[in-house]
Amino acid sequence: MITLIDHNAVQELRLNRPPVNALSAELLSALREALESAAHKCRAIVISGAPGMFSAGLDIPLLLKLNRNGMGSLWRELYALIKTLANSPVPTCAAITGHAPAGGTVIALFCDWRVAARGDFKLGLTEVQAGIPLPPLLLRALQRQVGARHAERLAVAGLMLSPEQAERVGLVDELASPEEVPERALAWCRNLLALPPRAMSATRRLARADLIALFETASEEELHTVLDNWWSEETQSVLRAMAARLGK
Repeated sequence: MITLIDHNAVQELRLNRPPVNALSAELLSALREALESAAHKCRAIVISGAPGMFSAGLDIPLLLKLNRNGMGSLWRELYALIKTLANSPVPTCAAITGHAPAGGTVIALFCDWRVAARGDFKLGLTEVQAGIPLPPLLLRALQRQVGARHAERLAVAGLMLSPEQAERVGLVDELASPEEVPERALAWCRNLLALPPRAMSATRRLARADLIALFETASEEELHTVLDNWWSEETQSVLRAMAARLGK
Protein backbone atom coordinates (compact mmCIF):
# COMPACT_ATOMS: atom_id res chain seq x y z
CA MET A 1 0.00 0.00 0.00
CA ILE A 2 3.06 2.28 0.22
CA THR A 3 5.50 2.66 -2.66
CA LEU A 4 8.99 3.62 -1.46
CA ILE A 5 11.01 5.89 -3.73
CA ASP A 6 14.57 6.72 -2.76
CA HIS A 7 15.89 10.23 -3.46
CA ASN A 8 19.21 9.89 -1.63
CA ALA A 9 18.79 11.90 1.59
CA VAL A 10 15.02 12.09 1.05
CA GLN A 11 12.62 9.16 0.93
CA GLU A 12 9.25 9.47 -0.79
CA LEU A 13 6.35 7.41 0.56
CA ARG A 14 3.67 7.22 -2.11
CA LEU A 15 0.17 6.11 -1.08
CA ASN A 16 -0.83 3.19 -3.27
CA ARG A 17 -4.34 1.99 -2.50
CA PRO A 18 -6.30 2.39 -5.77
CA PRO A 19 -8.53 3.82 -6.90
CA VAL A 20 -8.56 6.84 -4.55
CA ASN A 21 -6.15 6.04 -1.69
CA ALA A 22 -9.08 5.82 0.73
CA LEU A 23 -7.87 5.36 4.28
CA SER A 24 -8.34 1.95 5.86
CA ALA A 25 -6.76 0.70 9.09
CA GLU A 26 -4.30 -1.27 6.97
CA LEU A 27 -3.21 1.76 4.94
CA LEU A 28 -2.86 3.93 8.06
CA SER A 29 -0.76 1.25 9.73
CA ALA A 30 1.39 0.74 6.64
CA LEU A 31 2.08 4.47 6.35
CA ARG A 32 2.97 4.76 10.03
CA GLU A 33 5.37 1.82 9.80
CA ALA A 34 6.93 3.26 6.64
CA LEU A 35 7.42 6.62 8.37
CA GLU A 36 9.08 5.01 11.37
CA SER A 37 11.38 2.98 9.14
CA ALA A 38 12.26 5.88 6.83
CA ALA A 39 13.13 8.17 9.73
CA HIS A 40 16.04 5.83 10.57
CA LYS A 41 17.36 5.75 7.00
CA CYS A 42 16.98 9.27 5.58
CA ARG A 43 17.08 12.94 6.53
CA ALA A 44 13.63 14.00 5.24
CA ILE A 45 10.40 12.38 4.06
CA VAL A 46 7.86 13.23 1.35
CA ILE A 47 4.35 11.73 1.46
CA SER A 48 2.70 11.76 -1.97
CA GLY A 49 -0.36 10.31 -3.69
CA ALA A 50 -1.52 9.39 -7.17
CA PRO A 51 -1.86 12.04 -9.90
CA GLY A 52 -5.08 13.92 -9.19
CA MET A 53 -5.73 12.13 -5.90
CA PHE A 54 -3.66 12.44 -2.73
CA SER A 55 -6.25 10.65 -0.59
CA ALA A 56 -10.06 10.66 -0.58
CA GLY A 57 -10.08 10.35 3.22
CA LEU A 58 -11.64 7.55 5.25
CA ASP A 59 -13.01 4.62 3.25
CA ILE A 60 -16.64 5.19 4.27
CA PRO A 61 -18.23 2.17 2.51
CA LEU A 62 -15.64 -0.14 4.10
CA LEU A 63 -15.96 1.44 7.54
CA LEU A 64 -19.73 1.09 7.59
CA LYS A 65 -19.19 -2.67 7.64
CA LEU A 66 -17.07 -2.55 10.81
CA ASN A 67 -18.29 -3.13 14.36
CA ARG A 68 -17.33 -0.85 17.26
CA ASN A 69 -14.08 -2.74 17.92
CA GLY A 70 -13.10 -2.43 14.27
CA MET A 71 -13.85 1.28 14.25
CA GLY A 72 -11.89 1.70 17.47
CA SER A 73 -8.88 0.07 15.84
CA LEU A 74 -9.13 2.38 12.84
CA TRP A 75 -9.32 5.60 14.88
CA ARG A 76 -6.43 4.45 17.06
CA GLU A 77 -4.39 3.80 13.91
CA LEU A 78 -5.24 7.30 12.65
CA TYR A 79 -4.20 8.92 15.94
CA ALA A 80 -1.02 6.79 16.02
CA LEU A 81 -0.15 7.89 12.48
CA ILE A 82 -0.57 11.61 13.08
CA LYS A 83 1.32 11.32 16.38
CA THR A 84 4.17 9.69 14.47
CA LEU A 85 4.11 12.56 11.98
CA ALA A 86 4.07 15.18 14.72
CA ASN A 87 7.01 13.47 16.47
CA SER A 88 9.00 12.70 13.33
CA PRO A 89 12.71 13.30 14.01
CA VAL A 90 13.17 14.34 10.37
CA PRO A 91 11.23 16.96 8.36
CA THR A 92 8.15 15.75 6.49
CA CYS A 93 6.47 17.30 3.45
CA ALA A 94 3.04 16.44 2.04
CA ALA A 95 3.03 16.41 -1.77
CA ILE A 96 -0.72 16.90 -2.22
CA THR A 97 -1.05 15.60 -5.76
CA GLY A 98 -4.80 16.27 -6.11
CA HIS A 99 -7.94 15.88 -4.03
CA ALA A 100 -7.37 15.59 -0.27
CA PRO A 101 -10.65 15.91 1.64
CA ALA A 102 -11.05 14.98 5.32
CA GLY A 103 -8.43 12.36 6.19
CA GLY A 104 -6.24 13.46 3.29
CA THR A 105 -6.03 16.93 4.79
CA VAL A 106 -5.50 15.45 8.27
CA ILE A 107 -2.32 13.69 7.11
CA ALA A 108 -1.03 16.86 5.46
CA LEU A 109 -1.87 18.95 8.53
CA PHE A 110 0.66 17.11 10.70
CA CYS A 111 3.53 17.39 8.20
CA ASP A 112 6.06 20.24 8.34
CA TRP A 113 5.18 21.62 4.87
CA ARG A 114 2.43 21.16 2.31
CA VAL A 115 2.76 21.53 -1.48
CA ALA A 116 -0.59 21.29 -3.28
CA ALA A 117 -1.44 20.84 -6.94
CA ARG A 118 -3.10 23.72 -8.74
CA GLY A 119 -6.31 22.77 -10.52
CA ASP A 120 -9.87 21.67 -9.97
CA PHE A 121 -9.10 19.87 -6.71
CA LYS A 122 -10.63 20.08 -3.24
CA LEU A 123 -9.28 19.72 0.28
CA GLY A 124 -10.32 20.58 3.82
CA LEU A 125 -11.56 19.05 7.04
CA THR A 126 -14.99 18.08 5.75
CA GLU A 127 -16.00 15.86 8.68
CA VAL A 128 -19.09 17.92 9.59
CA GLN A 129 -20.46 17.46 6.07
CA ALA A 130 -20.17 13.70 6.68
CA GLY A 131 -22.05 14.00 9.96
CA ILE A 132 -18.91 13.55 12.08
CA PRO A 133 -18.15 16.13 14.80
CA LEU A 134 -14.54 17.21 14.32
CA PRO A 135 -12.43 15.62 17.10
CA PRO A 136 -10.79 18.15 19.46
CA LEU A 137 -7.25 17.08 18.53
CA LEU A 138 -7.88 17.81 14.86
CA LEU A 139 -9.53 21.15 15.61
CA ARG A 140 -6.58 22.25 17.73
CA ALA A 141 -4.14 21.24 14.99
CA LEU A 142 -6.19 23.22 12.47
CA GLN A 143 -6.20 26.25 14.79
CA ARG A 144 -2.42 26.01 15.05
CA GLN A 145 -2.12 25.98 11.27
CA VAL A 146 -4.58 28.66 10.14
CA GLY A 147 -5.48 30.59 13.31
CA ALA A 148 -8.60 30.45 15.47
CA ARG A 149 -10.97 32.46 13.27
CA HIS A 150 -10.21 30.63 10.02
CA ALA A 151 -10.28 27.30 11.87
CA GLU A 152 -13.75 28.03 13.23
CA ARG A 153 -15.06 29.00 9.79
CA LEU A 154 -13.54 25.99 8.04
CA ALA A 155 -14.33 23.37 10.68
CA VAL A 156 -17.89 24.33 11.63
CA ALA A 157 -19.05 24.30 8.00
CA GLY A 158 -16.75 21.45 6.94
CA LEU A 159 -15.70 23.62 4.01
CA MET A 160 -14.12 22.22 0.87
CA LEU A 161 -11.46 24.59 -0.48
CA SER A 162 -9.72 24.94 -3.78
CA PRO A 163 -5.91 24.80 -3.60
CA GLU A 164 -5.79 28.57 -4.10
CA GLN A 165 -8.23 29.17 -1.24
CA ALA A 166 -6.30 26.75 0.96
CA GLU A 167 -3.07 28.64 0.32
CA ARG A 168 -4.69 31.99 1.12
CA VAL A 169 -5.78 30.83 4.60
CA GLY A 170 -2.52 28.97 5.27
CA LEU A 171 -3.87 25.43 5.08
CA VAL A 172 -1.24 24.68 2.42
CA ASP A 173 2.09 26.42 2.07
CA GLU A 174 2.88 26.27 -1.64
CA LEU A 175 1.16 25.59 -4.98
CA ALA A 176 2.63 23.93 -8.05
CA SER A 177 1.42 22.45 -11.29
CA PRO A 178 0.23 18.84 -10.75
CA GLU A 179 3.25 17.31 -12.46
CA GLU A 180 5.67 19.44 -10.42
CA VAL A 181 4.25 18.78 -6.94
CA PRO A 182 6.56 15.88 -5.94
CA GLU A 183 9.63 17.72 -7.22
CA ARG A 184 8.68 20.90 -5.34
CA ALA A 185 8.25 18.84 -2.19
CA LEU A 186 11.69 17.32 -2.71
CA ALA A 187 13.14 20.79 -3.33
CA TRP A 188 11.69 22.04 -0.03
CA CYS A 189 13.29 19.12 1.79
CA ARG A 190 16.67 19.65 0.12
CA ASN A 191 16.66 23.36 0.89
CA LEU A 192 16.05 22.58 4.55
CA LEU A 193 18.74 19.92 4.60
CA ALA A 194 21.26 22.39 3.15
CA LEU A 195 21.06 24.37 6.40
CA PRO A 196 23.41 23.67 9.33
CA PRO A 197 21.80 20.43 10.55
CA ARG A 198 22.19 20.84 14.29
CA ALA A 199 20.78 24.37 14.33
CA MET A 200 17.91 23.46 11.99
CA SER A 201 16.92 20.33 13.90
CA ALA A 202 17.04 22.00 17.31
CA THR A 203 14.92 24.93 16.12
CA ARG A 204 12.49 22.59 14.38
CA ARG A 205 11.98 20.61 17.61
CA LEU A 206 11.28 23.82 19.49
CA ALA A 207 8.90 25.14 16.81
CA ARG A 208 6.87 21.90 16.73
CA ALA A 209 6.74 21.33 20.48
CA ASP A 210 3.22 22.77 20.68
CA LEU A 211 2.00 20.37 17.98
CA ILE A 212 3.49 17.41 19.85
CA ALA A 213 1.94 18.68 23.10
CA LEU A 214 -1.54 18.36 21.61
CA PHE A 215 -1.30 14.61 22.08
CA GLU A 216 -0.91 15.01 25.83
CA THR A 217 -4.62 15.88 25.99
CA ALA A 218 -5.77 13.45 23.27
CA SER A 219 -6.94 10.87 25.77
CA GLU A 220 -8.69 7.53 25.50
CA GLU A 221 -11.81 9.41 26.58
CA GLU A 222 -11.60 11.50 23.41
CA LEU A 223 -11.45 8.35 21.30
CA HIS A 224 -14.51 6.97 23.09
CA THR A 225 -16.35 10.21 22.30
CA VAL A 226 -15.31 9.93 18.65
CA LEU A 227 -16.71 6.39 18.56
CA ASP A 228 -19.94 7.41 20.30
CA ASN A 229 -20.38 10.14 17.71
CA TRP A 230 -19.66 7.70 14.87
CA TRP A 231 -22.44 5.39 16.02
CA SER A 232 -24.99 8.17 16.53
CA GLU A 233 -28.17 7.97 14.46
CA GLU A 234 -27.41 11.24 12.65
CA THR A 235 -23.87 10.29 11.68
CA GLN A 236 -24.82 6.81 10.50
CA SER A 237 -27.67 8.22 8.43
CA VAL A 238 -25.42 10.75 6.69
CA LEU A 239 -22.66 8.21 6.10
CA ARG A 240 -25.05 5.63 4.62
CA ALA A 241 -26.48 8.25 2.30
CA MET A 242 -22.93 9.07 1.17
CA ALA A 243 -22.18 5.42 0.55
CA ALA A 244 -25.40 5.06 -1.45
CA ARG A 245 -24.36 7.97 -3.67
CA LEU A 246 -21.05 6.22 -4.27
CA GLY A 247 -22.97 3.10 -5.27
CA LYS A 248 -21.39 1.02 -2.47
